[in-house]
Amino acid sequence: MASVREIDAESVINKASAELQKMAGMKPPEWAGIVKTGVSKERPPMRENGWWIRSASILRKLYLGQIAGVSRLRKEYGGRKNRGHKPEHKRKASGAVIRKILQQLEAEGMVKTEKGRGRVITSKGRSFLDRIAKDLTALTDNKVAQPKKGSKGNIHK
Repeated sequence: MASVREIDAESVINKASAELQKMAGMKPPEWAGIVKTGVSKERPPMRENGWWIRSASILRKLYLGQIAGVSRLRKEYGGRKNRGHKPEHKRKASGAVIRKILQQLEAEGMVKTEKGRGRVITSKGRSFLDRIAKDLTALTDNKVAQPKKGSKGNIHK
């Protein structure tokens, strides 16, 4: 069975965001469409599913065990602030957006808070991402295994 570590991050995040959209507790707050995701951004996210993409990305990072708290996630999702003629500086992402996503993931039972460690993924969240990884490998295996119509395969003369 393939792991989330072995599969392309973009495909895992896209599939997970589609699954998270179906969950009742993972709805963006009413202010999510008008706020920027950080001070380094000029505009709010333009994609309609931006909330779920960020949620899936955070869940994946917790799965990989890289980052555990809001402060570290703010640093990870931050960017360079354009300051005109002055040199650019790194700025952190919005803490409110990340905190609200983590709270929603906790309410769904995919993340829990451990004292001294920050937020960690639960077995439900781990199995959620493992199932997505399994589905994605099954899709790629089916695409590879089936030859195109009309092709004769590898014929060496």
